[in-house]
Amino acid sequence: MKRFLPLLTLGLIVLGGCGLEKPPAKIAEEIEAAKNPTEEAAPAAPAAEPAAAPAEELTPELAAGKEIYEASCKMCHDTGNMMKAPSPGDKAAWEPRLANGMEAIMKNTVEGFSSMPARGGNPELTDEQLKSAVDYMVHGVQ
Repeated sequence: MKRFLPLLTLGLIVLGGCGLEKPPAKIAEEIEAAKNPTEEAAPAAPAAEPAAAPAEELTPELAAGKEIYEASCKMCHDTGNMMKAPSPGDKAAWEPRLANGMEAIMKNTVEGFSSMPARGGNPELTDEQLKSAVDYMVHGVQ
């Protein structure tokens, strides 16, 4: 057993070094394709234009909230509820939270809740900035 232990340790170290620091070739190609859309993806751009139109209609407060959301909140709140963080405008996900009131939502935003860190993980955000981001996310749900 004592002879086996160093081999086991060495094997675990070698396997630990085989992490996914570099994505597999297929994933790397998909990431590259997303960063540099080809001509095949170009026809899809006109279809996205109608969705971009409502963003122009945002009030200055909601536009500021969108900027904060994009910079600090999107990484968790745009995962398709994978992180149990409701996406902006997702009525089904926001309604139970809104039933508790905006004060409860803001308390959770400022203090943190479940896996969400306090202030969304950005301690530099003011309460007003956080409220602006929350208002952007619930816009269209209320």
